[in-house]
Amino acid sequence: MAGQKIREVMTANPETVETTDTIRDAAKRMREKDIGAVIVMNKDRVGGVLTDRDITVRAVAEGRDPDQVRVKDICSADIMTLSPDDSIDRAIEVMRNKAVRRIPVVEGGKPVGMVSIGDLAMERDERSALASISAAPPNT
Repeated sequence: MAGQKIREVMTANPETVETTDTIRDAAKRMREKDIGAVIVMNKDRVGGVLTDRDITVRAVAEGRDPDQVRVKDICSADIMTLSPDDSIDRAIEVMRNKAVRRIPVVEGGKPVGMVSIGDLAMERDERSALASISAAPPNT
């Protein structure tokens, strides 16, 4: 376990959306791919993360029109990123210090993966409740 790298546990080939996409389009992509988060691109660079919870809490609960609200209006833009060569310990430290559940993995300025708290739980303690939940098939 010591010395393990993010590339060993991350979900590769992350889904992305543009800052100018509507949240309806982003939500459809999440549904189609059965994921809870996408990396937000601001032209050719990582500009944030958008989660299903962001859509629910920052838009739907406020009665905002999902065809009018842009991803840039509700995504988390002040984010940390990791390199695929960063250690798992580094990811745990960032998640703990920033109180986040997912971190984009970037190489050469391009998103190459996403690492989640569930990924780390499955790697560190596959018998934990979080690891079991993360490994379970999605609800349908």
